Amino acid sequence: MSEIKIKLADFDDPDVQRLVAANLRDLSERYGGTGDDTPISGTDFAPPNGAFLVASLDGKLIGSAGWRRHGSADAELKRMFTLAEARGRGVARRMLAAIEESAKAAGCSRVILETGDRQPEAIALYESAGYVRIEDFGFYAGHEGVLSYAKPL
Repeated sequence: MSEIKIKLADFDDPDVQRLVAANLRDLSERYGGTGDDTPISGTDFAPPNGAFLVASLDGKLIGSAGWRRHGSADAELKRMFTLAEARGRGVARRMLAAIEESAKAAGCSRVILETGDRQPEAIALYESAGYVRIEDFGFYAGHEGVLSYAKPL
């Protein structure tokens, strides 16, 4: 039986960027445009002020999530995604737990995130994992359909 593995990755790695591109295509199908115009660079995920993680199965990347420091104590979740063919296996829940663990180890006391109202599966995951709505922040603050969440670590 194959095992899903989660490990640190370089955001700028070409294989990681292919997964990020799939994430943006998914968001574009839901919301239009590019999917997400939030400015992000590989340096955002450089320790100790961030990390980028990938999930793999049989050597193929199937999921990703990263965090970057937002202020002094918050970790902002970014690029959380699971390929459609890998959904329903708990990949996203495991990725979220790994992000929380990584951010806590780096001294963050809370994870914050932005999502949208056209991602009901993401909303269900975050709420079931203990995230609660907060005032909108970040790139999409004030945009229609934006939902911001936080969870203390």
